[in-house]
Amino acid sequence: MPEKHRVIVAKPGLDGHDRGAKIVARALRDAGFEVIYTGLHQTPEQIVETAIQEDADAVGLSLHSGAHMTLFPRVVALLRERGAGDIVVFGGGIIPADDITALEGEGVEKIFTPGASTGEIVEWLRNRLEPAARSG
Repeated sequence: MPEKHRVIVAKPGLDGHDRGAKIVARALRDAGFEVIYTGLHQTPEQIVETAIQEDADAVGLSLHSGAHMTLFPRVVALLRERGAGDIVVFGGGIIPADDITALEGEGVEKIFTPGASTGEIVEWLRNRLEPAARSG
């Protein structure tokens, strides 16, 4: 039986729009992932603590407030500081194309912008995590 991957879906910062995060969380759950949704207004420290406590394989961040260049890299940095740099970090929201390359350079592995299908997100995450399960 394949391993059930655990994914944290989080809303960092002051962004109050969580419909997209909830849709992604449900799609991941329906696809067989174990999903923990942290709710609104989480600090990077809270997100990282949850990811470590829950032994997460991935953290999905959703943001529409424009603070992605601060908050997303902070989550990655904190995971590395805590010895959890192997946790996959991906994100989504209203993120300008120029910022996507910069975020990837900071360790956010994939950014999904508006219009990305939940199927695309599920497929990417499954493909990204499966090699880890086989080698692991």
